[in-house]
Amino acid sequence: MKEISLRVNGQQHRLQIDDPATPLLYVLRNQLELNGPKYGCGLEQCGSCMVLLEGKAIPTCRIPVSAVADKNIVTLEGLVDEDTLHPVQQAFIEHQAAQCGYCLNGMVITAVALLEENNHPDDTAIREGMERVLCRCSIQPRVMRAIRSAAQNMNP
Repeated sequence: MKEISLRVNGQQHRLQIDDPATPLLYVLRNQLELNGPKYGCGLEQCGSCMVLLEGKAIPTCRIPVSAVADKNIVTLEGLVDEDTLHPVQQAFIEHQAAQCGYCLNGMVITAVALLEENNHPDDTAIREGMERVLCRCSIQPRVMRAIRSAAQNMNP
């Protein structure tokens, strides 16, 4: 048993972890009960388990929890400011850019990271920025509209 300190959504947590190699995703979902990140492929290929780690979108299904101790982690739940959704979350709702919802966590987290790096991305930059998240529901045109709308609302 090892104690690991995690800073998630602005809160510090001290957790007892049996195996420091436990994937961050399991700790987020099972110990902290944050269900935004989803288990998808388990191979860091689908993006369902994305979080912001120090502002970068990263998959959590294989990264050991010990590797992210004391780093700033933001989940889908942490994007909400009190009762106000993040502009990307609001744009996804307004443009109905969710279908089954499984990839939604990865789409929103990746879009937030993209817009923090490039506040006025063109369509090519959006496609390239979002290529790490797989969606089989064919909502990509709505996702593109949502990200363009969020960018405009965040940086008029």
